Amino acid sequence: MLTTIEQLEEIYGKPHERSLWKEIDYLNEDYQAFVKASPFVVFASSGPEGMDCSPKGDAPGFVQILDERTLAIPDRPGNNRIDTLRNIIADPRIALLFIVPGVGETLRVNGRAEISAEPALLERFAVDGKLPRTVIIVKVEATYFHCSKAVVRSKLWDPARQIERASFPSPGAILKRLSSGGFDGDAYDRDLPERVKATLY
Repeated sequence: MLTTIEQLEEIYGKPHERSLWKEIDYLNEDYQAFVKASPFVVFASSGPEGMDCSPKGDAPGFVQILDERTLAIPDRPGNNRIDTLRNIIADPRIALLFIVPGVGETLRVNGRAEISAEPALLERFAVDGKLPRTVIIVKVEATYFHCSKAVVRSKLWDPARQIERASFPSPGAILKRLSSGGFDGDAYDRDLPERVKATLY
């Protein structure tokens, strides 16, 4: 097992020079373009009870750029576990990965987060009159764009690689197994499309 930085560097060598140019401590015009176009962000946090990596998605631009060093992210209705929010209270360090459909590159943003329930801020994110319960404010400390190799290798945007949804376990089937059979998975799956539509915001 490798246990030291020296051992890692012996295998990997030094970073490519251009990979060091990529990291800056603010969102420049190009990096802001990722944020504005992204409908999907992976949000990583950590706290006393462990790590969390949660998806957040909405219409492109749902993450608002308040300035080149500040982002605002609405917390839309979910399962009320609030794992990410609990972690932010304990440890504000976070990492975001912005993904843009059809684009191979991704944008990573590291920073510190805080949670706001200020009415005027919530209003900025209203959809059909519905407000998020809170807004996560991210103070940007480092931004970096990743090259497209991971997306190219995975063929992520290749329609031919998409699987048939029916070949994969349904949410109801997964929940039924997790509940040791005491859950009506068929009813859950039947009602799911309307329930999702009714509770998006």
